[in-house]
Amino acid sequence: MGESEAKAASEAKGAQRTVVITGASRGIGAETARVLAAGGDHVVINYREKRKRAETLATEIIATGGAASIAGADICDEASTQTLIDAVIERHGQLDVLVLNASGGLERGAAPDYAMTINRDAQVRLVWLALPHMPAGSRIVFVTSHQAHFHGRKPVPADYEPIAASKRAGEDALRAMIPELAERDIRVLIVSGDMIDGTIIVRLLERRDPDAVSARRDHAELPTIGEFAAAVAAAASSTAESGTTTYVGGPDYLAGSASRVSA
Repeated sequence: MGESEAKAASEAKGAQRTVVITGASRGIGAETARVLAAGGDHVVINYREKRKRAETLATEIIATGGAASIAGADICDEASTQTLIDAVIERHGQLDVLVLNASGGLERGAAPDYAMTINRDAQVRLVWLALPHMPAGSRIVFVTSHQAHFHGRKPVPADYEPIAASKRAGEDALRAMIPELAERDIRVLIVSGDMIDGTIIVRLLERRDPDAVSARRDHAELPTIGEFAAAVAAAASSTAESGTTTYVGGPDYLAGSASRVSA
């Protein structure tokens, strides 16, 4: 979704939406914030440690006529996550879009269960904490990878296995919530991508297993951060059925699958 489409979606709804994007100080999250802010949304840039980077992004968005604020929180910590939601509601009154972009699992020295903690448990807890403040028509966007979305059906690089398994578990947990969310008229949309060129995850994986990344490049050109962020931003206004998956890149993964329907 380009800037004009994002703006049209926001104007169609009327009032400015409040969008929380986790892990938004860089990469896909930051670019998604730029696109949604250009469309008229107020973007809340969540970060864990990179406050200066988040401030720089917010300043950039405001300087170009958008609306943005920052909110530091470690979503793996329940108290920190509750503080994040409380701060957003105190300032904006409600939360219209929750983009679940933050993820992890390749960090050096991380606890063995860290991948599952951030990619499943933290995502589900954040949704439950946000839910009472999300009005009808709100959307939750879960950002994932083909390696995770197709986990158990397609090969996964060994070093990426903990992330793939835990993000698939996170997606499954969110899908299990769809009936209850539907009663509140809240959609869950999934955006799945091949390895995204330039992201921190791909850079970390390239250091550990460069052949895994080059193998993906051999299949097709990897999507860019901008291309993937545009798909995430589009999902934030999608009228597709809850549970619908948008796929970006990785044509070999999609052989035999409908391009915009969950497999």
